[in-house]
Amino acid sequence: MAELVVCVVLAVVLSPLVFPRSVSVVEAARVGKPVIYWRPGCQFCLRLRFTLLGSAGGASWVNIWSDPAAAAAVRAVADGNETVPTVLVGSESRVNPAPRWVREQLEHR
Repeated sequence: MAELVVCVVLAVVLSPLVFPRSVSVVEAARVGKPVIYWRPGCQFCLRLRFTLLGSAGGASWVNIWSDPAAAAAVRAVADGNETVPTVLVGSESRVNPAPRWVREQLEHR
């Protein structure tokens, strides 16, 4: 029974119905929303995703493993590292910011 509960929770959290699909850096720039750079398997990205369930669509999510330009953008602001989540809001970027800060940025846009 516990396995079923875990599977259902993961299905909801990772569902494209709840969590927006990943876009390219080019598409994110066109849309003009805050950008959240992430990668699969990152526990901090998953924590941020879970925290933003209701407002995750207010940002463009860019997977650095599927977009070399995104990985380069993260390295440019993270001292050469590919540390995620990295969040870009306007001209401000933050590496592994507090989920509360990200939520506030999305709610005030």
